[in-house]
Amino acid sequence: MIDSAPAATPSPASPSHPASAPARTARTARTAGPVRKAVVPAAGLGTRFLPATKATPKEMLPVVDKPAIQYVVEEAAAAGLDDILMVTGRHKRAIEDHFDQAFELEQALAAKGDSVRLDAVRDPARLAAIHHIRQRDPLGLGHAVRCARHHVGDEPFAVLLGDDLIDPRESLLSRMLEVRERRAGSVVALMEVDPAQIHLYGCAAVRPAGEEGLVRVTGLVEKPAPEEAPSAYAVIGRYVLDPEVFGVLERTPPGRGGEIQLTDALQELAAGGTVHGVVFDGLRYDTGDKADYLRTVVRLACARPDLGPAFLSWLREFVATAETAGRGPDRRVAA
Repeated sequence: MIDSAPAATPSPASPSHPASAPARTARTARTAGPVRKAVVPAAGLGTRFLPATKATPKEMLPVVDKPAIQYVVEEAAAAGLDDILMVTGRHKRAIEDHFDQAFELEQALAAKGDSVRLDAVRDPARLAAIHHIRQRDPLGLGHAVRCARHHVGDEPFAVLLGDDLIDPRESLLSRMLEVRERRAGSVVALMEVDPAQIHLYGCAAVRPAGEEGLVRVTGLVEKPAPEEAPSAYAVIGRYVLDPEVFGVLERTPPGRGGEIQLTDALQELAAGGTVHGVVFDGLRYDTGDKADYLRTVVRLACARPDLGPAFLSWLREFVATAETAGRGPDRRVAA
């Protein structure tokens, strides 16, 4: 099911309506209930992938034979989240179309008796109840999450970034949901990175939480200089948030880059002791980065039983040929 919701209107805390209430320390959040809903922010311009993303949403770039965002939705559905809101922007209609029915195409495939491709075409619309809303102004991730307030209501919810893929064989989101159920509050996914790369991420200050692979987040800073980073733990694109975050986002002013940063809102919640971090050391792909996008395609293609064996054989031959290509003038890399 696809619903088209109206564009979000600026709240009193938007840049055009400065917040009058000062920031305050968060109280301990104890919102009860299971997590059923997921929010997928997908409104970015995809500037790292131009010119391919001039007319094609970056989330729709193919990873083998599925767009990147379908892997994200499949991850949410596999974790039991059956209500998904996509926060998109202008020129993102292709995302809505992909998760809708394609009557003429389905009819043509059915007439040919092509059940395999017919199922592949129908699968995106059957993953969950999928809704859409537009982020009218590109005011940052925090603002995109705030646009989901009406749909989410007073329930805890997950946030999955549309170009950040977790390998389908991993169980990160399920682990985060389990931590949320036991500990309440909000949960972020953390990954240890090279300190020289920490300026590309939100960074968490942490302390032990008495459980392997779990930490308590005591502070967060958006894209710090390496010498100012409180740790090497980067926040990656998976969150399970208490609805209390909406109230904090309403009064969060624009931060780094002039955008409303989700990291800044979580910093306030962390000061109240309500944020935990799940430390992830599995396979994660940034499909918004050209080099990582190529690695993602290769890794996931190699893992496919229908493609992997033949592709791996070709890849070994290609690498061997490429390594010797520069040793003589007549060497050529096999195509």
